[in-house]
Amino acid sequence: MSDKTILIIGTYDTKDDELNYVASRIKAQGGQVLTMDVSVLGDPSTPTDYSKHAVAEAGGSTIQAAIDSGDENTAMQIMAEGCAALCLRLWHDRMFDGLIMLGGSMGTDLALDVTAALPVGVPKYIVSTVSFSPMLPPERLAPDVQMILWAGGLYGLNAICRSSLSQAAGAVLGAARAVEYPPRDRPLVGMTSLGSSALRYMLRLKPALEERGFDLAVFHATGMGGRAFEGLAAQGAFACVMDFCTQEVGNHIHGSNISAGPDRLTAAGRRGVPQIVSAGCYDLVDIVAWQGVPEKWSGHPSHTHNRLINSVVLNEEERRAVARAHCERLASAQGPTAFVMPNKGFGEWDREGADLHDPQGLDAFLAEMRSQVPSNVDFRELDCHINDDAFADTVLEIFDGWRDAGVVANSSNGEGPAP
Repeated sequence: MSDKTILIIGTYDTKDDELNYVASRIKAQGGQVLTMDVSVLGDPSTPTDYSKHAVAEAGGSTIQAAIDSGDENTAMQIMAEGCAALCLRLWHDRMFDGLIMLGGSMGTDLALDVTAALPVGVPKYIVSTVSFSPMLPPERLAPDVQMILWAGGLYGLNAICRSSLSQAAGAVLGAARAVEYPPRDRPLVGMTSLGSSALRYMLRLKPALEERGFDLAVFHATGMGGRAFEGLAAQGAFACVMDFCTQEVGNHIHGSNISAGPDRLTAAGRRGVPQIVSAGCYDLVDIVAWQGVPEKWSGHPSHTHNRLINSVVLNEEERRAVARAHCERLASAQGPTAFVMPNKGFGEWDREGADLHDPQGLDAFLAEMRSQVPSNVDFRELDCHINDDAFADTVLEIFDGWRDAGVVANSSNGEGPAP
């Protein structure tokens, strides 16, 4: 097994012992390390491979400017910008095979910028005292970031801290040795969905797209999945987008904390990626089941999916608001955009005869979409349900037309995820 090099990043003025301990554990397993200091005021016990001065200068600033700002938030943003730029340059030069970053809230803030700057597939680990916290906005999470909760890690080494850090050292080195980077040999289609109990179009579309020479990646649209989808779309990872489950748009505008961020349904459009869109399960807003039903949803029907997710059913006006949010986002798209609207329903639970069937609510959404759909959108209304074959057939008809016209590339464009 060839040695891999892990880049270790942190504030060496306050976490010198912890960072050096991680380095020792990686070396003990046969790995190599590079070190980068993102401190502002203090210095490491021994020089790092990349000093805090080199970090600040990579972002077009200086340590003195960070100090003179007199504000720790401003100073750390200077270091975050420089660290992200320097890490991206080092990655392009293949100077490291994976990176690990340690921090509390300050170091984690910086780490989110750095990991978001690196391509998908690069092993990227954040060991943080605030891992999985609701203070971390979904739109700042890299599509494939790995986070480890740093138990007992606020100040200094101890037995619990060593246990966490030693596992983290093994995780990043193991990932660097085991990773299979996403290839560029076949163009990739990005799709959103929920599980097949609610949405089933991917069962028909996946083999059809593969027969046409495309790979398909399906993202679970329950907050983090939509966030990863948007992040990769923004990177240019997809030859075409099939964004058929946009429930997260409704989640966000109606205040759910199961959110993919305020920019859901925008990244492909901003980049000009061809996108075929529908509104799977638009009529539901997810809430965290174990937190109970907030007062604002009192009286709304609901569907408890499991102990984690409960979905409340929107009323007519709330559905109209979701339709308007879709149209507002699609209006700014810079590339070819189609919206496929199956007028018999957008999820298995809202079919006629199903528990959540609401014909008046559905009609309200359909009417608002018809009246608000922007002129840049190819609007296709179908007399079917989203899980019917006619929906998938129409999607393939649009896709094939775009492919034949060269709108959707038949081969990878060399962008997006790669080693």
